[in-house]
Amino acid sequence: MNDHQLAGHLAAEAGRLLLRVREELADADPKERKAAGDQRSHEFLMAALASERPGDAVLSEEGADNPVRLSAERVWIVDPLDGTREFSELGRDDWAVHVALWESGELSAGAVALPARNTTLVTPTVSAPPAYAGAPRIAVSRSRPPAIAETVRERLDGVLVPMGSAGVKVASVVAGTTDVYVHAGGQYEWDSAAPVAVARAAGLHTSRIDGSPLVYNRADPLLPDLVVCRPEYAQAVLAAIG
Repeated sequence: MNDHQLAGHLAAEAGRLLLRVREELADADPKERKAAGDQRSHEFLMAALASERPGDAVLSEEGADNPVRLSAERVWIVDPLDGTREFSELGRDDWAVHVALWESGELSAGAVALPARNTTLVTPTVSAPPAYAGAPRIAVSRSRPPAIAETVRERLDGVLVPMGSAGVKVASVVAGTTDVYVHAGGQYEWDSAAPVAVARAAGLHTSRIDGSPLVYNRADPLLPDLVVCRPEYAQAVLAAIG
């Protein structure tokens, strides 16, 4: 498998594992379900990458950071379970698995699996969202919508659409069910690497909220803000934030 195919395969397989964990622990406490999902998906991804790409470094939300990655040419950036809260709530489908590859300074491959929707978005071929002529729809967290999203909504005269994980929000822009996703206030590289790779493959705008590029595999993996939107909204979104 090439890197794109591997990213898609691993994200989908981790997603199927998570669906089994959810079923096995259907009667357990939600905290136990969260912990088991995070750990078992992480262990699967680490073992699979060690087998399939033994020379590559890995940065995972659930693993200890390895400073070797800072001098590596290739680093897999993974979020074994994006949206643990939604995963723990039986019946919700707005959670994801992220698998991305950073290579020589750029994101070179990525996949976002939406296991409960039986969908996996995989680079390099991702369809652009269909045309839409209505009021801009802005994806926001259902539990912690940032104030910046309300600012953008007012400026664009749009509507807020609450949903779960970061991967699901970006996937909604790719699918054309929303038009803008803007976040500020606390994310890490694993939250956005795979979604951004997929969004770029679909022709969407991606940046920090000040318009600067999103940079990955840094010493500090904190990457607290981003914008993903249809390109025709980028200038207005960044102006509203600025």
